[in-house]
This record gives sequence, C-alpha cells and structure tokens, in this order.
Amino acid sequence: MSTLSPVTGEASDTKVAAIFEDEGRARRIAATLRRRLGLRQSQVRVITRHDRHPGRKLEPENKGIFRTMLIAHVKLGLVGAAVGGALFVLLYLSGLQLVTSSPGFAAAVIIAYGGVFGLMAGGLVTLRPDHDPYIHKVYRGLDEGRSAVVVHAFDAAQRKAAQQALDEEGGETIRTL
Repeated sequence: MSTLSPVTGEASDTKVAAIFEDEGRARRIAATLRRRLGLRQSQVRVITRHDRHPGRKLEPENKGIFRTMLIAHVKLGLVGAAVGGALFVLLYLSGLQLVTSSPGFAAAVIIAYGGVFGLMAGGLVTLRPDHDPYIHKVYRGLDEGRSAVVVHAFDAAQRKAAQQALDEEGGETIRTL
C-alpha cells in the first residue's frame, strides 16, 4: 500500500502526533489505532521521555534527508525548466520582439530562470517547514514527562482517520501537511 511520494521520494510525507499524559495510555491508544485503522506496526509509534533517539521515531525514513533533497531538487528543477521552456514558446509565438529578435538568448535565460525557481522549490520541500511545529510539540511534551503517539500516514485518508481517532482520545494533536 505504501508508495513513494513523487516529489520527495519518501514513503510517508504526512505525520500525525498526539501528546498524552502517561505512557500506558499512549501504548493502549497506539494498539487501538493499529487495529482500528489497519495500520502497520511501523506506522504507529509511541515515543516516551525514556527513548534515547526520539527523532528516529519522529522521522524514520532510513534513506535520509540527502535522498529527499536530491529527488526534490532534480524533479522540481526539471519541472521549473520545462515551465520556463513553455513560457519561452508562448512568448515567442506571441511575437514579443524582445524574444523574437534573439530567440536563443531569450530561451536560455527564460529556461534557466525556470530551472532556478524549480530548484528553489526543491529547497523548500527539503526544508520541510511543516515538520518543525510537529517536532517541537512532541519534544516539548517529552520534556514535560508526557508520551506521544505518532502516526506515519501513507495517504490523506490515513492521515484524516488517524487525526480524527487521536482527537477522539483527547490528546493534543498536531499534524504535518
């Protein structure tokens, strides 16, 4: 059921977490989620203050950020260059004198700028600004001695179901995009 994201190359782009007061309750809720939603063991994790490496449970993709960075930059850079190429064709066909008088130079500049903007989008995807509030909230809960249930959703339906189930359990819920 798990497929890699076309932009990041990750199995799970979306995460949902909920903070609970005690570890026992968090473990019971995690087991219930796995059963009720049909999630894999690896998709639902419990993180406690006793975990030595909680970051590995928060962001478990073992291929690492380098793979995400490479895939996002290559794909979005190519998309940006293609959009630049399409823009050049539109401008050329519209008869814009600036483009028609020097088509080679205009094509190179417009396509290059499209590629650069695509690479910038790849950088934004690599930074994953949507993950910061998720990570900080979980770490704050761990610092306060609480436990977290983290769900690594493979699609929007799993994310929505996990968030609804965690909300019903009364945890402080947060999710990434």
